[in-house]
Amino acid sequence: MVIVFALVALLALAVVVSANWYVWRRLFRDTTEGPGRTRRLGAVLIAGGWALAVGALVAERTGAPFWLQRVLAWPGFLWLALSIYLLLAVLAGELLRPLLLRLPRRRGRAGAAVPRPESAPAATLPEPAEPPTPAADPSRRLVVSRVVAGAAAAAAVGTVGSGTYGVLRGPSVKRVTVPLAKLPRAAHGYRIAVVSDIHLGPILGRGFAQKVVDTVNATQPDLIAVVGDLVDGSVKDLGPAAAPLARLRARHGAYFVTGNHEYFSGAASWVEEVRRLGMHPLENARTEMPWFDLAGVNDVQGESEGHGPDFTRALGDRDTARACVLLAHQPVQIHEAVRHGVDLQLSGHTHGGQLWPGNLVAAAANPTVAGLERYGDTQLYVSRGAGAWGPPTRVGAPSDITVIELASRHA
Repeated sequence: MVIVFALVALLALAVVVSANWYVWRRLFRDTTEGPGRTRRLGAVLIAGGWALAVGALVAERTGAPFWLQRVLAWPGFLWLALSIYLLLAVLAGELLRPLLLRLPRRRGRAGAAVPRPESAPAATLPEPAEPPTPAADPSRRLVVSRVVAGAAAAAAVGTVGSGTYGVLRGPSVKRVTVPLAKLPRAAHGYRIAVVSDIHLGPILGRGFAQKVVDTVNATQPDLIAVVGDLVDGSVKDLGPAAAPLARLRARHGAYFVTGNHEYFSGAASWVEEVRRLGMHPLENARTEMPWFDLAGVNDVQGESEGHGPDFTRALGDRDTARACVLLAHQPVQIHEAVRHGVDLQLSGHTHGGQLWPGNLVAAAANPTVAGLERYGDTQLYVSRGAGAWGPPTRVGAPSDITVIELASRHA
């Protein structure tokens, strides 16, 4: 097992090194006429970016001093996003490169007359020399390489900049109507604000938490469901950042279940902090709302600490004639929800892929990446999340807070 892990790690390292050498070659080696300062600066930039990125990841997971996490997080995590889109943009440039090389060259000023010798006989005139083909012209290759590299860099920086602005601006509100067969007429139009994956940490702090609170409260929900991955760090470091969550307001309160990142950050401490902030943790537990049951299960990551999901404890003895809404962080928990007769599961975790084409990876690991889908008699809704993990950047998967409006078929 150790040998397999080592081989996979070496393969992954080889892929990363090869990809970065390729990016350096296209952006720096191919755009310069020989060894020099530009090539060296390019190598330092790429190597330094990855050093910061690895440092940011290690600092977060090992609980390094919070000031150090904050110093490393911005440049390190942004480099992760930028490196992805530099690689994709350079690869896309390979399609453009041969077209630019084949463009005809301008031969002098437009309309300029070409002098002709008049006295020499035609037979003695030398044959015109064949112009060099574009592919054989080093100066042309250099110009094309610079154009393609510049366009790739601009596209990557613009993509990451736009995606970062979208996260820092705060999540938008998405509204989805979900009909439930067992929901009584009196509950028709009941609104649940679903908030997932806020990821308060070294980058997204107190100001971001306040934006989430303001956005949720503006929807005037009947109930708030915080479905995990609230934080990336300890209560000691992030307690002040989470403080605005005490101002969440809903007619029937705010409820919370753990996500996998809570178990990297001290889940027991955060459950107590969440309770102190006025939310109601549902640790494999259920509460009876006026018109339906609301249940919550721990995240599967809790199994590493002996506190994993327990569907029997949360749902085993309930009245199955009542509608049931389940809060479960990961969409993969839907299969247990189906077996226990849940009507609607609310989840997060996927971020909708966060950074395209990450949605393809998320789709391989989750039954639903984002949105509403049906599994037998159970419906699953997956939020793309309010924040972001790692790079504070989203591309192709904008953040959201979803207002689920329950609909009764008897209305």
